[in-house]
Amino acid sequence: MKKELRVKKNKEFQEAFQKGRSFANRQFVVYALKKEEQGHFRIGLSVSKKVGNAVTRNRIKRYIRQSIFELNEQLHTGNDYVIIARKPAAEMDFFEVKKSLQHVLKVGKVLKKPVIDENC
Repeated sequence: MKKELRVKKNKEFQEAFQKGRSFANRQFVVYALKKEEQGHFRIGLSVSKKVGNAVTRNRIKRYIRQSIFELNEQLHTGNDYVIIARKPAAEMDFFEVKKSLQHVLKVGKVLKKPVIDENC
């Protein structure tokens, strides 16, 4: 994921926590903060040491990044998203992570409706 698509600074995380909307399921908490001046969305990841060792935490972050990469056409632009992984995410494989993220993003109404092609 490119640098300009990441939320990195503590101040930016805190702003998303305080001013953003939150939605969650058992595996993830997502904070979405509107940024009208941005032409793209940005992602911030947080995986606590309580979730597992470094290998586990890095694997979860890789899975989340890849899921967002595959869902980027459906995500609303002009938002900052901070994704916090909960403990059950440690036992999930990539497809479960992607499905769970899709679910929590639909709950938060930040996924665009898929375009259905009637010619198929």
